[in-house]
Amino acid sequence: MLVAMVIGLVGGIALGFSLDISYPTEYSFYITMGLLAAIDSIVGAARSHLEEKYNNLIFITGFVTNALLAGCLAYLGDRLGVPLYYAAILVFGGRLFLNLAVIRRVLIDKFLEKKDKGITKK
Repeated sequence: MLVAMVIGLVGGIALGFSLDISYPTEYSFYITMGLLAAIDSIVGAARSHLEEKYNNLIFITGFVTNALLAGCLAYLGDRLGVPLYYAAILVFGGRLFLNLAVIRRVLIDKFLEKKDKGITKK
């Protein structure tokens, strides 16, 4: 599963750089908010995978919902003249750091567990 995620990421980056896709500058802020939410979902999926709790339906619905919510918050805030996008930045940015911290802890625990098993086998 992790290999498929890495292949998908690399393939998406390669397509992004090779295709000449443009969008109006006015939408760049909304796309940025959607990307922040999507990255949060991807990091959350990696965390779930490492904790062996991954569910594809939860990932896909969370990915789409988070991206739409962030874009809508940015749009609504823009229309109202209130910086509602700060809420998306705060929540999704905070969750990114939290998920990365948990991923780090899980990987360290797995490393130490393997190391302990190697010591006891000798």
